[in-house]
Amino acid sequence: MDTSKHSLSTLFEQLGLPSGQSEVEHFIARHSPLPSEVAIQDAPFWSESQSHFLEEGLEDDSDWAEVIDELDALLRH
Repeated sequence: MDTSKHSLSTLFEQLGLPSGQSEVEHFIARHSPLPSEVAIQDAPFWSESQSHFLEEGLEDDSDWAEVIDELDALLRH
């Protein structure tokens, strides 16, 4: 079982996206602000598999949930 703490970088790797700090910051800037009525997993910029991963991570309160919540908060600003 993976017990390591996940970061935005490892989340982006898991989602198959460029994961360098500047790339993550660019992604957030490009897709912000996410409207409050749109759940993060329902945002139009995710692929079906990315959306499913985010939804499962939140629903299962997996070890990814905290960093998904962090990304959600960053996308709302």
